[in-house]
Amino acid sequence: MTRVALIDDHESVRLGLEAACARAGYEVVFSGSTVTEYVGWRSASRAAPADVVVLDLTLGDGTTVTENVDRLVADGSSVIIHSVADRPAAVREALAAGAAGIVSKSSRIDDVLAAVQTVSRGEPLDNVEWASAVEGDRAFADAQLSARERDVLRLYAAGLPLKVVADRLGVAYSTAKENITRVRVKYVDVGRPAPTKIDLLRRAMEDGLVAEEPGDL
Repeated sequence: MTRVALIDDHESVRLGLEAACARAGYEVVFSGSTVTEYVGWRSASRAAPADVVVLDLTLGDGTTVTENVDRLVADGSSVIIHSVADRPAAVREALAAGAAGIVSKSSRIDDVLAAVQTVSRGEPLDNVEWASAVEGDRAFADAQLSARERDVLRLYAAGLPLKVVADRLGVAYSTAKENITRVRVKYVDVGRPAPTKIDLLRRAMEDGLVAEEPGDL
């Protein structure tokens, strides 16, 4: 059973999500208004981290979205931002901190539940709210990848093993590996870290290098 935590400072939103999650067969292990409350509950109960945390973009305790997402991801949970998604800079910060994606508060409840299911499988979200927020933010940092780095990233992020990527591009395995290393460094330099292959897929999707369905490549 997927274990879900809900963090939002609007009680009515939480109650609605709790009821929907229960109907969908998800276990809501925590429902509260701040990440600090969640961390405190985890410490006191010694419970395992939630599989997925549905987090409001802006909470009333003065914390930043970067702080909140950082804490939750470091704790071992995947994070879905549940927001009106009308602040591109904050959305970009959430994605850079490691959030799996965004679901608008104007979305149908079934869309929220589907997002929880997708993220619980370890898959990234790709939705209109995410794309619109990033596209609308002209400050979204360009990693300045070379043509070769873009080719390697596109194939690797789409799911091909690095050796196959090298063979397809007609380069040595060591060259392909060096390109991926440089890609990771460049993304870190612009505040968009990609330590895992899933993170690289997110960055490639954000930059338009990979289609919504990587299997189509």
